[in-house]
Amino acid sequence: MRAVDIIIKKRDRGELTREEIEFFVKGFASGEIPDYQASAFAMAVVLNGMTPRETTDLTLAMAHSGQMLDLSDVVDFAVDKHSSGGVGDKTSIVVLPVVVACGLPVGKMSGRGLGFSGGTLDKMESIPGYRVDLTTEEFKRQLKEKGIVLSGQSLDLAPADGKLYALRDVTGTVQSIPLIASSIMCKKLAGGAQAIVLDVKTGLGAFMTTLEEARQLASLMVDIGKLAEREVVALLSDMNQPLGCAVGNALEVIEAIETLKGGGPADFREHCLHIAAHMLVLGKRAKTLEEARKMAEAAIASGAALEKLRVLVEAQGGDVRYVDDIGRFPPAKFIEVVKAPRSGYISQVHARAVGEAAVALGAGRTKKSDPIDHAVGFVIHKKVGDRVEAGEPLFTVHANDAAKLAEARLAVLNAYAFSDVKVEPLPLFYDG
Repeated sequence: MRAVDIIIKKRDRGELTREEIEFFVKGFASGEIPDYQASAFAMAVVLNGMTPRETTDLTLAMAHSGQMLDLSDVVDFAVDKHSSGGVGDKTSIVVLPVVVACGLPVGKMSGRGLGFSGGTLDKMESIPGYRVDLTTEEFKRQLKEKGIVLSGQSLDLAPADGKLYALRDVTGTVQSIPLIASSIMCKKLAGGAQAIVLDVKTGLGAFMTTLEEARQLASLMVDIGKLAEREVVALLSDMNQPLGCAVGNALEVIEAIETLKGGGPADFREHCLHIAAHMLVLGKRAKTLEEARKMAEAAIASGAALEKLRVLVEAQGGDVRYVDDIGRFPPAKFIEVVKAPRSGYISQVHARAVGEAAVALGAGRTKKSDPIDHAVGFVIHKKVGDRVEAGEPLFTVHANDAAKLAEARLAVLNAYAFSDVKVEPLPLFYDG
């Protein structure tokens, strides 16, 4: 069996066997199959797709490319959540402390930014000292002792996916339902999750731009979960505009902290409470979503959830003073409030355009080795459905380069659309 023959077969729209997929994944994980062949394989999948059976085989092969974590000796029931990616999505930073404060331990492995979509690890590294490279032993020990972990994918868990994930970001192969589904689910299976809440984004700022695509991705991941004997719930959420107001690493961490303190944007807070409620029901800490939501609200109101974020940050070496005082986050060199050019109702805040503008500022990567500028990004003051008057603050740019600021200002202004007639706010979630 040769890697090139497998690439050619997929290029020519053939259906790969389980043995061919396992051979390719094993070879890529071991280094016998080089990056350029893996990139060609990924592009062939993007162009020609995969059957559900192929996708499940790819998922399982990547999950088994390293260690399969068993958390049964650490927690009674392992529940995880995952977002399929979006702009301004800092949900995990709020949801994990909330559900842990409600008595449900959570050990989560997150990723870095992918394309225009921000990454939870990049955001958490805005806090000086915060470690995302925990070993499997450290992960399990912290989960047992503290009940909360938020780290990167350890090298011995689904290593083939870790390598492919980094390649996809810089080879134009992010937007593929089989690759997204297999990447998400292999990490969940390898990470020991027995139940998973999937937050599948749809819209202009999601990899799944239409509701139909999002449903297809959600359905595929639920099917993979069932085949692997896991409980999986998939929620479809809107990503036509940024979630919350902050877009950019430190800015999003600040917004998450403000939300845990009882503030934060209404849409973001509601989104977090909904996800947390589903996790608490799956984790058998509540019988109904209504009961679970009340528990989540109480965890924020009492300060218990914020305290769990402090526990998390301290456990992973972060400077907890940044949680206590958001003024410690170093500001960008240039901070400019951009005002509305006209009066009217906001009819669009193109999430992808905002996400791409944030990457151009330095909040994300255009190539694998790019450093992240944690201070840069945007704060969106007006969202779809809001009324705005000419000259009123529309958004704020945080930049460390004057030329990049000028480009970002124009890009985000162009992301806005205005209407003279009243516009309804966008839904947070869609029916499955």
